[in-house]
Amino acid sequence: MTVAEALRLAVQRLTAAGVDTPEVDSELLVAHVLGTSRSGVHAARDREVPEEFEALLERRSSREPLAYVLGDWGFRRLTLKTDARALVPRPETEVVVERCLALLRDETEPRVLDLGTGTGAIALAIADEHPGARVTAVDASPEALALARENADALELSVELRSGAVETAAEGWDLVVSNPPYVAPADWEKLQPEIHDWEPRAALVGEGLHDEIARVADTRMLVLEVGDGQAESAASALRSFGYGDVTITPDLTGKERVVEGRRT
Repeated sequence: MTVAEALRLAVQRLTAAGVDTPEVDSELLVAHVLGTSRSGVHAARDREVPEEFEALLERRSSREPLAYVLGDWGFRRLTLKTDARALVPRPETEVVVERCLALLRDETEPRVLDLGTGTGAIALAIADEHPGARVTAVDASPEALALARENADALELSVELRSGAVETAAEGWDLVVSNPPYVAPADWEKLQPEIHDWEPRAALVGEGLHDEIARVADTRMLVLEVGDGQAESAASALRSFGYGDVTITPDLTGKERVVEGRRT
């Protein structure tokens, strides 16, 4: 099968499966098996595609997340190993990191906690872009922690990784950041198959965690990712627990996504 034939087949099958971006996904799948870029795919339309392509296409056609099929995913300046042990790192979470780095700009060696680290995306991006930061990343899932450790080792970034949940935020930090579970249980069945059927439910479904983190955290700065329609409530919680300069930042699609505050 040539590249051109593989692209036609993939677009057809992914469209039939209901994938939102069949053309882009097809190009990324072919690029992956060829070891090239998306632009490189179109420069090699007559090249033969390796046999492994069909197995990867089958996985994506079953609505397995593209990041899991490819095995890694870009996040800011990093490429992270991704699989079903943790959520796929998302573009909106890059804005969370951006806000953390802005708050830490004048800090020499800040103590930073990433609460619920998953793949390690937030913690590793902060360690990468603020080399002086002393970053600790915790997760209640042993599987997610193992994945984060694999990413830290592969990237040769120094991050303390350990088991923990909300109580670790009370240990005393300069900045606590979290992308906690914030999908309401009633909304779980409404999520697209890539999420509902493949990503870990415990990392997605939860209520009241923004308030709990704001209450428990012993920190000068707090940054939280929130779900659609949750920003004002989270901001009110921060104010009620003594945070000032509370700010809401939109993600790349304009949705209110990040809530932050400071304590003096």
